[in-house]
Amino acid sequence: MTISRRSVLAGAAAAPVLAAAAGSTASAQTRSASTPVHRAPARGFRVGVGRSDMTGPVAENGMMGYSQFDQRAEGLHQRTRVRAYVFADADDNRVVYTCADTCMVFQSVHDAVLARLAERYGTLYTEKNVMLTAVHSHAACGGASHDYAYSLATLGFQPLVFHAEVDGVVEAIVAAHDNLAAGTVSYGRSELTNASVNRSRVAFDRNPQRDKDYYPLGIDTAMRVLKIGQDGENVGAIGWFPTHGASLTNENHLISGDNKGAAAYFWEHDVAGVRYLDGAAGFVACFPQTNTGDMSPNLDLKPGHGPTADEFENTRIIGERQVAAARQAFANAQPLSSTTVDSRIMYLDMANQVVDGKYTPDGQTRRTAPACIGAAMAAGSTEDGPAIEIFSEGTRNPMIDALGGIDTPTPQWLADAQAPKLVLVPVGLLPPDGWVPHVLKIQIVRIGDVYVVGGPAEFTIVSGLRIRRTVAEELGVPLENVIFQGYANAYSSYCTTPEEYEAQEYEGGSTLFGRNTLPAYQQGYARLAAAMRDRADVPRGPAPRDLSGFQPGFAPDVPADTPVPGRQFGDVLVQPAARAGAGTQVVAEFVTGHPKNNLHRSGTFLEVQRLADGRWVRYADDGDWSTKFHWRREGSSASVARITWDVPEGTPAGRYRIQHFGDRKNPDGSVAPFTGTSGEFEI
Repeated sequence: MTISRRSVLAGAAAAPVLAAAAGSTASAQTRSASTPVHRAPARGFRVGVGRSDMTGPVAENGMMGYSQFDQRAEGLHQRTRVRAYVFADADDNRVVYTCADTCMVFQSVHDAVLARLAERYGTLYTEKNVMLTAVHSHAACGGASHDYAYSLATLGFQPLVFHAEVDGVVEAIVAAHDNLAAGTVSYGRSELTNASVNRSRVAFDRNPQRDKDYYPLGIDTAMRVLKIGQDGENVGAIGWFPTHGASLTNENHLISGDNKGAAAYFWEHDVAGVRYLDGAAGFVACFPQTNTGDMSPNLDLKPGHGPTADEFENTRIIGERQVAAARQAFANAQPLSSTTVDSRIMYLDMANQVVDGKYTPDGQTRRTAPACIGAAMAAGSTEDGPAIEIFSEGTRNPMIDALGGIDTPTPQWLADAQAPKLVLVPVGLLPPDGWVPHVLKIQIVRIGDVYVVGGPAEFTIVSGLRIRRTVAEELGVPLENVIFQGYANAYSSYCTTPEEYEAQEYEGGSTLFGRNTLPAYQQGYARLAAAMRDRADVPRGPAPRDLSGFQPGFAPDVPADTPVPGRQFGDVLVQPAARAGAGTQVVAEFVTGHPKNNLHRSGTFLEVQRLADGRWVRYADDGDWSTKFHWRREGSSASVARITWDVPEGTPAGRYRIQHFGDRKNPDGSVAPFTGTSGEFEI
């Protein structure tokens, strides 16, 4: 059947973290003017920071976020990285926080990371005190999920992606662990009004006036920053702000961390200089999401539009605006008065929650329901454009065929429980055990006076606000001390308020467990917060399922490489022009092998090199904003790498060249590296 797309309509702040008077209904201007009261901590923190490369295959791999079959990687704009932070108090209570330049953290990755940490550290880092999050880049590699609904567009599970993500996260945590030392943590806030727009204003406006008054612009403008120091030096920052990682459109085929990956790069690059390494060296900054479900960076409410009509320029601008706001909050940050570190988790079966009337809009006991996808979800969103294909009737997909199809009927009781959603596919009932997760981890971690609340979905701004209020009330702390963190530990599509759900916009159609999804989460978080307040344990809840035993994948095999006829691997097909200047683009093309032969994780596919003191030194590589690595197939088994360098302002004059690092697969399956070097050119 054909489903028409539903319509989607369209500065300065002191650190308010400790302000007990921060009211939940105050305007953004009033909240930001709150004055904290500080007292000197009796005992300090230990902190550690780390970073690693988690870039997966940059060619012939499905990309994650838009659910478009034809959005397959054809190169690399910026390497995707993961940043890790370890916080410990005087009693050696610890929490680990990571932020990855990927679309989602899936339960599969969460479980594999925890298993690796257990092998290395025993019970030091566990599911209780480790929070894994993602920036929600729609330009990242897909295929790491064991939940079938999230791997349909990637034609199944992709081991190269999975292992790159798991290895990267573990390496970053190990680096942060090894970097642990006496340190300081401060908290600041600023306002950012020109990096997001509400893409579902019709649904937002259905909320009670109290909620709308908290967000008078219809967007969440808060940039909340943790400032992390060691021995008098700034070593890290975490800057929470909600805007979708969708500045790059579904027409883009280059792997990238989108606007938040760019923001992290810009800040780290500015602090550490032109060259920084992974590991614990230098300044480590990340830009995680919060309640981002209805927040778009496409300010004109069209894919790739706003503030300009150039998707890469928009990515840069939205990234730089986040950096500017984060720097302001960083400068205003005040030391935390408490140095306590704590954490709590619980698993909820979100398909079968009985919700007390305390948390429902009508005061009646309600239930959640098995997961269903609504027609509004399949129709697409402002970010996606019309018609997400993966559940469209008539679409042939070997992954769907391998799982037995999607023709499971929706029983009437489930249709009633999901109303007014028009159920398209009851994904929670599809064999062998549902295609989305239903046992999901919720988490609260405490870092001094700040409480980070992790949720496994895309929560709208009012959904996040209500959870923050629930947690703050149970803990007896100011609302501003509670930060909501979406995209944490697992992924289960969206979470709207019950009022927003009634509108059945894209976000409501994607709220899997029905109208009472948010009240069920609020009830769970209230239990977690009460346990943390009382220093009590809380039951873990049901175990999440393990689907690792059956993970079909239908990505094409990479054949043995052959060079372009008449050429050898590493040969230069297109030489750079002899002269270039700031604002121009340098181009070189090389005979190459398939990028899947070697991901070059923690390495590079290219270097722009400058002649200095008689030797060639790296000036930029494929992690930098100014470079792009394009791959294309020639014939059935030959490959060409096109490398571009947009020469930045301030580039020093001199002699330059481009080197390409590739790998070829031989007929016997072995892989051999090679290097190609362009001619020299003058800047």
